[in-house]
Amino acid sequence: MVKTKLIEKIGYGFGDMSSSTFWKIFSYYLPFFYSNIFGLSLIDAGVLVLVTRIWDAVSDPMMGIICDRTNTKWGKYRPYLLWVAPFFSICGILLFTTPDWDYGAKLIWAYITYIMMMTVYTGINVPYGAMLGVMTDDSNEKTVFSSFRMFFAYGGSFLALFLWEPLTNMLGGYNTPGGWFWGMVVIASACFVMFLLCFLLTKEHLKTISTVSVGSDFKSLLSNKPWWLLIGAALCSNLFNTVRGATVAYFFQDIIGIDVHMSFFGLAFLFYAGLFLGIGEVSNMVGVALCVPIANKLGKKTTFIVVNAALLVLSVLFFFVPCTPGGFWTMLILQIVISIFTGIMSPLVWSMYADVSDYAELKFQTASTGLIFSSASMAQKFGGAIGGAAVLWLLSGFGYVTDANQIAAGAIQPESALTVLRYLMSFIPAAVAALAIVVVYFYPLTTERINEINAELKMVRDIE
Repeated sequence: MVKTKLIEKIGYGFGDMSSSTFWKIFSYYLPFFYSNIFGLSLIDAGVLVLVTRIWDAVSDPMMGIICDRTNTKWGKYRPYLLWVAPFFSICGILLFTTPDWDYGAKLIWAYITYIMMMTVYTGINVPYGAMLGVMTDDSNEKTVFSSFRMFFAYGGSFLALFLWEPLTNMLGGYNTPGGWFWGMVVIASACFVMFLLCFLLTKEHLKTISTVSVGSDFKSLLSNKPWWLLIGAALCSNLFNTVRGATVAYFFQDIIGIDVHMSFFGLAFLFYAGLFLGIGEVSNMVGVALCVPIANKLGKKTTFIVVNAALLVLSVLFFFVPCTPGGFWTMLILQIVISIFTGIMSPLVWSMYADVSDYAELKFQTASTGLIFSSASMAQKFGGAIGGAAVLWLLSGFGYVTDANQIAAGAIQPESALTVLRYLMSFIPAAVAALAIVVVYFYPLTTERINEINAELKMVRDIE
């Protein structure tokens, strides 16, 4: 059995600290950026988010196939961290650049830069995710690696989300294109350094060789029942997070208000979207820390079901919280508890993908780790695409006002738009959590079955 070092787990964590920092800003702030800063209509912004992320999701299996068949002195997947990192940062900056052009030209620019960003994101994140399958052969150790990954991811996300509004205000203004551009320059530079650290501190210990054709890899994937079920469950998990996260900026702008203060032991502080999201990221880190002991005790499948049941109940409760000083504290407490549970979910899902990869290697005699982990990224992006577009289209359908001139003239949001904002923070995520429970109920890879698979694979693998 492979013995891994603490520094490898820390190094692996830096990778998702980088990619998750970008992803959370894209998921939570990009819809708001396109509609309220860049100047797109809600309908055009929704189509943009959906189309570009669907392309991005479709490109994931392509990248999985490529890295499965890459062989270098650094391994199959790890070298992409070095090769793609500069383009990852540059494309992030271009994405948040607002040219002074007419509407049609800006829309074309938005499509080009978003497609570039998501393509590069695929080029680095698919190999990074697949590394989990070749760093250790121990299923429990994979959960530990996955927990380090998510702990660092949420740490980076907390810093990015908590500081995003103050950072943009300091660098030009939260409601100005310049503030968003220079804010992303700072974030992108930090992300480049973190991917380099991930490359330098990690190592691929398992050598897997794909001996079948690309067509056979796809055929075995489509015949993989656990993969289908996990894709559905992961899609629900990402949809839950994206719908809530993409709604927060609008929720605070129009329901909470932009100048609401709370007090804690006599100390007053601003209650704003970045604080709400940032506290959620810290709470996610608590959930990550709880994932390993809970999953080891209950098993991964049972843990998944219990967590989603809790998310369902807590999301419904959020709808009934009033916009009062006491209600704001209740919202914050619910955000903390919900985020603890979603924090448990994240490393759990990635660890389950590693188990599905082992199942495929044993059943179909194909080392398609990259292809399977690319499907994890695909589910993440489909969830983000559907969730982000749904938020924008629902707001448009219920009359949400984004026109700067109308807002400046004192226009207020219609009650229908405010109601759908409340639903997007409560009943809609609750329904998604309920669907996740139904899907994972049929997932067949129990703890006992995973142990049997690992025992059989030890006899055929080449381990360093």
